[in-house]
Amino acid sequence: MSKRDCYDVLGVSRSATEKEVKKAYKRLAMKYHPDRTKGDSTLEEKFKEVKEAYEILNDPNKKAAFDQFGHDGVNQQTQSHGHGNFGDQFSDVFGDIFGGGQRGGAQRPQKGTDLRYNMELSLEEAVSGIKKDIKVPTLVHCEQCNGSGSKKGSEAKTCGTCQGQGQVQMRQGFFAVNQTCPTCHGKRIIITDPCHKCHGQGRYERTKTLNVKIPAGVGTGDRIRLTGEGEAGETSAAPGDLYVQMHVRKHDVFVRDGNNLYCEVPISFSDAALGGEVEVPTLSGRINLKIPAETQTGRMFRMRNKGIKSINSHSVGDLMCKVIIETPVKLSSKQRELLRDFELTCSDKKHKPKKIGFLKDIKNFFDNLSK
Repeated sequence: MSKRDCYDVLGVSRSATEKEVKKAYKRLAMKYHPDRTKGDSTLEEKFKEVKEAYEILNDPNKKAAFDQFGHDGVNQQTQSHGHGNFGDQFSDVFGDIFGGGQRGGAQRPQKGTDLRYNMELSLEEAVSGIKKDIKVPTLVHCEQCNGSGSKKGSEAKTCGTCQGQGQVQMRQGFFAVNQTCPTCHGKRIIITDPCHKCHGQGRYERTKTLNVKIPAGVGTGDRIRLTGEGEAGETSAAPGDLYVQMHVRKHDVFVRDGNNLYCEVPISFSDAALGGEVEVPTLSGRINLKIPAETQTGRMFRMRNKGIKSINSHSVGDLMCKVIIETPVKLSSKQRELLRDFELTCSDKKHKPKKIGFLKDIKNFFDNLSK
């Protein structure tokens, strides 16, 4: 009896993509799968036919032979090259449905988990650098059994269920699917006499104390990687790493922007008008800032190289001082009288250029509205 055309079996055109072929196969295989048809021999034959058609069209070499010579070409190629393992194809398509599909060898020992430690610093600590002790709860290798999990003097045995393969073969209908061994969970061995300290795990919980060197110039969001200081890995696997994440607390005086520092400096009305000298703070001490006469509030003064040294180079940022003219409060009657007399002497436009310019802009605004 001649076999049907593979494309007709799957109900796809000869120009169908790999994705379309796979989709059609999945739909039909679900329909005719023996687990669903409950022993119906006719439907089982249909399932075999669908399986064979997909096996051909899913293999580039077999598909090319079928397209040119039909089933005879596929048979000839199979005799030359042997039969492929269709279990892998079944796993690709149905692993999520029937619970199979784990491919490859047994599980390898897992590398230890990476850990993160959040470190809070003052601005002064971040700028100058510091050494700090931190306590990190983690998993460490059991020194009593050297991480093997077995009691000293005893050895683990090869898993009898999977014979040390880490996997067992499960049959589902016509297919064989490899799954992780339920006895050893892919580890290939069974610990018969576990270590009392780690209870057969090869590692146990402990809080480690580490001395961390924080380089000068770190900022919020920077992190330091401590290689091998994370959790211990399983048996011979490498440990994970520890990442120390920096957070710099808000400062009472300075605001940091990169390597520059910003601060507000209040000055008196007389210093702003006549000029003078005020004391400003820096991270390395106090310095004097010269205020030129006729300084307006909000003016920014740059103090070069008084900021933060870069963590990546020798460059140093600047300190930016924004002067704020402080209005006198709680004036006496004499002080008020003096200020009123002073105000009368400032009626000339040259004394108030900003105010005059502002009033002029307002006049132009309303004149334009009335047009």
